[in-house]
Formats: sequence, C-alpha cells, structure tokens
Amino acid sequence: MVRGMEQSEVIERGVNALYKELGPAGAKRFIALTHPSHREDSVTQHRKWQARLKKEDFFKEMREAYKKIEK
Repeated sequence: MVRGMEQSEVIERGVNALYKELGPAGAKRFIALTHPSHREDSVTQHRKWQARLKKEDFFKEMREAYKKIEK
C-alpha cells in the first residue's frame, strides 16, 4: 500500500489512471489480463452451461418466452 493511502484510494486512483491512459475498453482488457485464472473462453463457458442444462426446462422456458412475444 502507498504510504498514507487507504487500499480503496489506491485502487480508485489506479483504475482512474488506467481509464485515462487506456480508455474504458483498454482498462477493462488490462484488468482482465491481470486475472487470467478468472477468465474462460466462450466455448468452455458454453459447455459448462450445457452440462447443467435440463433440456425439458429449457424448452419450456423458450415456449413461454415465445408466447409472450406473439401477444
């Protein structure tokens, strides 16, 4: 921690510096790169979603959603 600054202030100032220098998209990308263990590619995410998906519940939800759209 920077001497005399609370952790929250250091974080806030660091994020503000990233936004100023890199812009919102660049800052978000940088932050994501610093935590690669938290990132999964979309294929892995989709496969995990499919593994816990209950087919009948999914189709029931889709039919109900479609009915709402038709009205």
